[in-house]
Amino acid sequence: MEYVQACMSLHDMNGPFLTGMGLFCVLKYIRHDAGKRTRFNRLHVKITFNHMRAPGEEEENMDYTTQMDAARKGILTEELKRVADKELFEPAELMRLVAEGKAAIPANRLHTCLEPNGIGSRLKTKINVNLGTSRDCKDLEMELQKVNDAVRMGAESIMDLSSWGDTRTFRRKLTAQCPAIIGTVPIYDAVVYYHKPLKDITSQEWLDIVRMHAEDGVDFMTIHVGINRQTAERFKKAKRLTNIVSRGGSIIFAWMEMTGKENPFYEHFEEILDICQAYDVTLSLGDACRPGCIEDASDISQIEELVTLGELTRRAWEKNVQVIIEGPGHMPLDQIQSNMKIQQTICQGAPFYVLGPLVTDIAPGYDHITAAIGGALAAASGASFLCYVTPAEHLRLPDLDDVKEGIMASKIAAHAADIAKGIKGAAQWDREMSTARKNLDWERMFELSIDPERARKYRESAKPEKEDTCSMCGNFCAVKNMNRILDGEMMSNGVGGKEAAAWIPPFANSILIKQWEGKSVFWIFLPINCCVAVKRIWL
Repeated sequence: MEYVQACMSLHDMNGPFLTGMGLFCVLKYIRHDAGKRTRFNRLHVKITFNHMRAPGEEEENMDYTTQMDAARKGILTEELKRVADKELFEPAELMRLVAEGKAAIPANRLHTCLEPNGIGSRLKTKINVNLGTSRDCKDLEMELQKVNDAVRMGAESIMDLSSWGDTRTFRRKLTAQCPAIIGTVPIYDAVVYYHKPLKDITSQEWLDIVRMHAEDGVDFMTIHVGINRQTAERFKKAKRLTNIVSRGGSIIFAWMEMTGKENPFYEHFEEILDICQAYDVTLSLGDACRPGCIEDASDISQIEELVTLGELTRRAWEKNVQVIIEGPGHMPLDQIQSNMKIQQTICQGAPFYVLGPLVTDIAPGYDHITAAIGGALAAASGASFLCYVTPAEHLRLPDLDDVKEGIMASKIAAHAADIAKGIKGAAQWDREMSTARKNLDWERMFELSIDPERARKYRESAKPEKEDTCSMCGNFCAVKNMNRILDGEMMSNGVGGKEAAAWIPPFANSILIKQWEGKSVFWIFLPINCCVAVKRIWL
């Protein structure tokens, strides 16, 4: 095996730049086997410190195309090893899940600053943040700030949905500098890139955009391949309330109606697989027919498209291309669990990526909450990947505050689901928080909070008289008083000092009724106008 340096362009030399892992300078190289170029590889030059490979530390056997291909060949990639460490998995077990398609590690080999993460129902639930420019909101710096905030708040994935301006420059900036998984929807970009009427875009031009996104280093792409001429005809007969609410789905449906041609992504699916295999891009099979309202949930259009996605999943796996399945959408609570099971069956356990689901249609301005409710149930029932929803959903492009609200709601939903699924380490976080609360250790509570900044701000906005309480309960703090009681402090009428009045008020009467193994049992009598007339307490 011989490595020769490729032509050097600005995009070929990414760096040096700073990520959470250290400072890197990265060059792209092309591997040659027997004089034939087979695929891109990358050489990492270690400047300071990192967990990535330095020259000479590459895997001994680099004869693989994708993470799935490597797993099937028993090759432990650096990406898989790092994901296994984070997930508390044995590498061999994670390798089996990736080989079977039940877990995916989106990792385009040209996304050189990637901090890899795994997506699968047995792994921690991951969240994705959508952002990008639009005709009405063109502030690129604002979108970059959203990216920085999202990474800082722990989002594992960023999807660039830009539909205006110089989309390629923004996309390349993301893959050159952002350590999160980067996803895109090429169909949006085609409309912007070609600057011509939708009906005039050719089938080959749609495919060329997919290749361009792969060359730009994106880790996964949403391809609306499940809606074809047959499913489109079925959709028109089914008469939905809200029709097609997927932006990409509506674009490709309109193109098919205007041209009379087959969905080019469906017709040329093998070519798309070849592109994904060449760059190790994970396919996110888009749900053009996801329900856009509660009434449309679980209808024939949604399920028929899912069956098509299941068939395409098997074809992708035959070429070692990793797959994620996209799902609803709007859906009532009582249908979410069954939908997760249907997907797992039809798509043979491929990771499920859901938008919400939103469990009611009546809460514009609060849809981060409706989505978190549905997302928690979906993930607890088998979904692997939650697309965040912000309070601005259905109303406008989200601002920085909206992004934060959406991320936090999604992270809470994901963590709640991980507890329910028994994900390794999930419940331990809660146990540590509960221990800090029991000990009234406020600094530790802030440290363990999902949003330390907000937790600290709330406490400081209404400081209590005593530091070991809060302004809601004060001396009536159950935690504080139970700690004192169980630590053996005597608290009867007139005993225990001023603070004892919080537990046994001075106007109450107490009668010792029993002593047993060094403990005393008191009946505490309170006046009739108190909340509780009689209380029994062990001291």
